[in-house]
Amino acid sequence: MPTVLILGAGSDIGIEIARKFASEKFDVQLAARSPQLLDPACADLAIRYGIKVNAYAFDALKYGEHAAFFNSLSPAPDITVCVFGILDEEALAFNDWTVAERMINTNYTGAVSILNVVAKKYISRQNGTIIGISSVAGDRGRASKLIYASAKAAFTTYLSGLRNLCYREKVHVLTVLPGFVNTKMTARQSLPPLITSQPSEVAEIIYSAYLKKRNTVYIKWYWKYIMFIIKMIPEFQFKKMNL
Repeated sequence: MPTVLILGAGSDIGIEIARKFASEKFDVQLAARSPQLLDPACADLAIRYGIKVNAYAFDALKYGEHAAFFNSLSPAPDITVCVFGILDEEALAFNDWTVAERMINTNYTGAVSILNVVAKKYISRQNGTIIGISSVAGDRGRASKLIYASAKAAFTTYLSGLRNLCYREKVHVLTVLPGFVNTKMTARQSLPPLITSQPSEVAEIIYSAYLKKRNTVYIKWYWKYIMFIIKMIPEFQFKKMNL
């Protein structure tokens, strides 16, 4: 069976991605800071889908351990999904550098650190898929998501460059750009129901995009056009808007 690695498997989206791939008969490797919390999910996936499931300790901010972590996985995963991230209060991040630094390092630096390791492994064997979960927030900076959006913008750009680097090496890179998703991370926000996705929907769309070897996928599709309109607003007008 092929194997998928989920980095950030403790998240709502992460566990739904694991469930979707498991239903398609992928063995699953779940990685999170507290792998013991994944034991119920491991048992459920193994029993429900008849696959192999293992949980591993992984910390996005321990860059020096990333290579050893990935190289210790057996078997090496065919697909790596990077879904970890944090969203702290922006006002707090603006006024407290330690909070801002954690957001930047989790959403960008840590992701680059581990995915560089993954990409080098996949390039060496001329095979593999990397799926990075970024955000539509990175399509244009705004006051309400000052630090988070800038980190996601950097991650989106990184994934684009990584895709260009890996293309001739037969390694595929998929950029995922969700809009509003109903998760624990967004629980404190008031999300508009009509344009808010559920984690299970996100997982279904990601799996479909993986099969089709898409380069970029917005979730849901209409976010591509929403963000196109937002990006087209002239800066002299955009800076006056409360977004």
